[in-house]
Amino acid sequence: MTSRVPVLLSSSSVFPEPTAAAFELAARLGYDGVEVMVWTDAVSQDAGALRGLSRHYGVPIRSVHAPCLLVTQRVWSPDPWERLRRSAELAEALEAPTVVVHPPFTWQRDYARGFADGVAQLAGEHGGLRFAVENMYPVRMAGRKFVPYLPGWDPTEAGYSAYTLDLSHCAAAQGDALEMADRMGAGLAHVHLGDGTGEGGTSTWCRGAATSPAPNCSARCASAASRARWPSRWPPGGAQQGAAGGRPARLARIRPPAPQRGQPGRRLNAAAGVSRRRPAARTRPAGRPWPL
Repeated sequence: MTSRVPVLLSSSSVFPEPTAAAFELAARLGYDGVEVMVWTDAVSQDAGALRGLSRHYGVPIRSVHAPCLLVTQRVWSPDPWERLRRSAELAEALEAPTVVVHPPFTWQRDYARGFADGVAQLAGEHGGLRFAVENMYPVRMAGRKFVPYLPGWDPTEAGYSAYTLDLSHCAAAQGDALEMADRMGAGLAHVHLGDGTGEGGTSTWCRGAATSPAPNCSARCASAASRARWPSRWPPGGAQQGAAGGRPARLARIRPPAPQRGQPGRRLNAAAGVSRRRPAARTRPAGRPWPL
């Protein structure tokens, strides 16, 4: 019998809205939980604030994404090991079973040299957690391609006990997501489920809005749930398909409902126990990906 796979909303999917907006949106759309992307928003770094949001909206936190993006290299500490340790502590405090982490960047040579052993050691120290290493992608610029990760963008080549499969990253790498899932095998612990075009850098689209094999991969992942219970992260617009069985909206890009004019900026963060105005919504040129 196939067990039900919980479908989460990543707080990165509501960027540039604050972390609190992800909880409100997840509750409204019927997601099974939230993946917290730790970034410069202070709420995303605060276990007490996150617990308050989880209680207020009735939405559990099921995974924590470590601050390993280019734009989060100074969150908590410039030391990547300290950031990963604190991500583990945050996940434990929130009773979230999974920590998502990227492979090291090429300039993080000391970190990369001991990455596999260090992740295994942390997993031993935090016995209830899975450190799921995410597949990335080569970067294409000005007609050239380079890989900004060590030992590479494909974590299955190095080998880890747990993986995160990101479908939009597979599209950016112009690779086969189903083959990647097969290579991850029983180590597949977490899925970032979205669509992508494979053009340029990474971008996350709603299912059916681009070209990666999200439907086929969804079926493959569902069949694997009988051997391992892991969550999938689905962007807004896909929640109806993942959590309620309906047809997801075919949106041009992932965007949550726009805030109404005149809304008090403190409304969303009030549940987190903070009084901080929501930053003004920002726009980006068409065709440019969100910095996820």
